Amino acid sequence: MAEAVAEAQASGAVTDLFVIGGGINGCGIARDAAGRGLSVTLAEMNDLAQATSSSSTKLFHGGLRYLEYFEFRLVREALIERETLLRAMPHISWPMRFVLPYHHSMRFESETPTSKLLNTVMPWMKGRRPAWLIRLGLFMYDHLGGRKILPGTRTVDLKRDPAGAPLKPKFETAYEYSDCWVEDSRLVVLNARDAEARGATILTRTKVLRATRTGDLWEIEVEDRETGARRTHWARMLVNAGGPWVGDLLKGAIEVPAREGVRLVRGSHIVTERLFDHDKCYFFQGTDGRIIFAIPYETDFTLIGTTDADHPDPATPAECTPEEQEYLCRFASEYFEKPVTRDDIVWTYSGVRPLYDDGASSATAATRDYTLKVDATGGAPVLNVFGGKITTYRRLAESALEKIVPFFETQKGAWTAGVALPGGDFPVDGVQALIERLEAEHPFLDRRWARRLVRAYGTEARAILGDAKEAADLGRDFGATLTEAEVAWLREKEYARTAQDVVWRRSKLGLRLTREQVAALDEWMQGERAARHA
Repeated sequence: MAEAVAEAQASGAVTDLFVIGGGINGCGIARDAAGRGLSVTLAEMNDLAQATSSSSTKLFHGGLRYLEYFEFRLVREALIERETLLRAMPHISWPMRFVLPYHHSMRFESETPTSKLLNTVMPWMKGRRPAWLIRLGLFMYDHLGGRKILPGTRTVDLKRDPAGAPLKPKFETAYEYSDCWVEDSRLVVLNARDAEARGATILTRTKVLRATRTGDLWEIEVEDRETGARRTHWARMLVNAGGPWVGDLLKGAIEVPAREGVRLVRGSHIVTERLFDHDKCYFFQGTDGRIIFAIPYETDFTLIGTTDADHPDPATPAECTPEEQEYLCRFASEYFEKPVTRDDIVWTYSGVRPLYDDGASSATAATRDYTLKVDATGGAPVLNVFGGKITTYRRLAESALEKIVPFFETQKGAWTAGVALPGGDFPVDGVQALIERLEAEHPFLDRRWARRLVRAYGTEARAILGDAKEAADLGRDFGATLTEAEVAWLREKEYARTAQDVVWRRSKLGLRLTREQVAALDEWMQGERAARHA
């Protein structure tokens, strides 16, 4: 074995970091590390963002409800990050206004620290969440993070504001505040692309079979899940960013003892036909202490979620159960004048959040903060990543590098704040100008098509379209404005291998394409792949 180690070191086949997991945390860490001059290899056993990181509620948000759990540090960090991230990716993230309806008769069953305190000092409230408490929470939300770009909270007269039209008449007042949308799976891919541009190696469909400490190195055996070929990698440090599988990796492939654990919490969402005509979102409070959002989605739809339910294990597929669908419909119907039913649902999705297990009594109460633990007791170090949320992924990566850098000689410090992701090199308010420029250069584009391309690719949309003078110049039309030129870009630049990668993770065109169209796309992609490898 010593000979193998010496040979690997002599041949230069040893990387500084080997990252397991192609979700947002793994790709964020790989990007940050590569930008500091470390050599990095990342392995993901499926497609990038195939699990948790493509199944979020699609928000960069501070987490208004976390204030009730006194998680002020987490909320402040997330609020600061909203604007930092917005500047770095104005194509895939944008501001949204959230409407929180209020009625004095509302009652809430909740075990949050705030509720317990309120019930102790003001027992006559009997489960009410008074207006002054909500205003206090929103005041803190406006000021904890040093907000500069996003507008602050205002009171809304729902009898006059368009946001009141779809709601039950009893809701006359609401509070409107700011948060941000993000295209979650595209965020992951763009981080991976930027990591690769800075020298990292990104391996998708590559499963880590085992990782063994051999002296001062990790010996990592991987398998290409498409060809079955096996290969050995060597690294000076291992990063376990396996998301829902982080615990399984510790017990299995890595075999490193850890006291920390992961609590798997399933979050399910439903997508319906569009339920309202304006572009604001709703923040609904439930009598069970939970909240859900109702958000304009992909122009013609409404996204409603999420649930919180303990999930048995990562091997069990996450699905939005009939009970969860009914729960979300019933919850939304407490607010909307027209009831939401399961007949309105056009699509559902569900993801598993790998939360740090802090012993909370319920899935809802489990912390959304992250925990990073380094183990170097047995030789080569390993960093295990527990928990986290998409809004704080960049700060998580910075915190991870604070623990990684002491094992190496790199001198470069934190650098990612405000550095644009691919396609995001334009001003926060520059989307409309990009759309108009794209339309001027390619008159065959209609407004919706041009907007979709800019919102997905930003300034790189021009590279995809090239010098096309008409739609036919973009090659085969797969439907819903998806062309051969765009698919080729996704295949060559963004690691897409299958139609599912394209229509559900690189985009949401699966909502608009028929099964036959998706099957035809997949057949074409597999044919192109076979031809390249012939």
